[in-house]
Amino acid sequence: MLDDFYTDDIKAIDARFEAQKIAFAPIVFQAAKCMIDFNILNIIENSGEDGITEEDILKNTSLSPYALSVLLELSLGLCLIKIVKNSNPYKYVLGKIGFFLINDNLTRVNINFVNDICYNGMFYLKDSLINSKPEGLKVFGDYETIYKGLSSIPEKSRKSWIDFDNYYSDNCYHSSLPIIFEKKRKNIMDIGTNTAKFSISALKYDNDVKCSLIDLDGQIELAKKNIEDNHFSDRVEYFPMNILYNDSKLPDNCDVVWMSQFLDCFSIEQIKFIMRKVKSVSDKDTDIFILEPLWDKQQHLSAAFSIQATSLYFTAIANGSSKMYPYKLLKDTIEEEGFKLVNEYHRIGNTYHSLLNFKILV
Repeated sequence: MLDDFYTDDIKAIDARFEAQKIAFAPIVFQAAKCMIDFNILNIIENSGEDGITEEDILKNTSLSPYALSVLLELSLGLCLIKIVKNSNPYKYVLGKIGFFLINDNLTRVNINFVNDICYNGMFYLKDSLINSKPEGLKVFGDYETIYKGLSSIPEKSRKSWIDFDNYYSDNCYHSSLPIIFEKKRKNIMDIGTNTAKFSISALKYDNDVKCSLIDLDGQIELAKKNIEDNHFSDRVEYFPMNILYNDSKLPDNCDVVWMSQFLDCFSIEQIKFIMRKVKSVSDKDTDIFILEPLWDKQQHLSAAFSIQATSLYFTAIANGSSKMYPYKLLKDTIEEEGFKLVNEYHRIGNTYHSLLNFKILV
């Protein structure tokens, strides 16, 4: 996949067209979102190969003829839809790009995340880059990071954030658990537990294992509710903390440390600080498992692009200082703190993630 970043083979005329898509990107995004929200793409898809006229689309929407016309015309330019050859009046059919917009879960999750979490705040990206602060977070309130405000932001936005977060990790758990439980485990420390989805999966997988949940107060409350709803309270301990505080202490009775999409929430120096804390409660038998989508370990350019773009969400919205890391940078950063990578599993479970297994150097 990296070979694609070494070449620039696109024809000049095509490159110019791609540049126009960037120039009009906010308009393009909102138009595509309207084609979805007004159900226009679904109406066209349901018309089948014969297509549907603008007049018949109008009968199934609340839009004016003018409103529908401007959306259809830009959608043709974006290849979301196509015109049936020799149709008079024009009949529209769904294009391949339009198909993915309404039928592909990856695209759906990304669109909702960008619309509900990123769109307004990204106007402040330039300020965020200059100030090393998430200046775009102000659209939600006065928070230091999005994690501290996550339990307070509007429900629709919070759902899009959680759907985005879960989409990129949930499918990895099924493939990760057999690796983790290749040997008997007693207690898993889930750092950055979020909604406790991984811990619940581990508790279901092994009837004897216990879990120690580490996260901010608000996230621990969400996790606790999910644990109680699944009747696992007797095998779980909660440790609400900000792991970046010097006086926060991790439990020292765990034989597995699990971090899923956690380290990408921190800068390089913060990652080193966290790993030093992990090292202080680990021994030679402790397995540290880190699950991350590494953009340079992807099979397809679309996946790499999505991960690269997500870095700018961290810049402008989440915290102002972290990113989605490439493999070598993350590996080297962790190993500099006295760890050794002993196993690695890329695109685990046919997903976007790499599972990295570290142990401390002895």
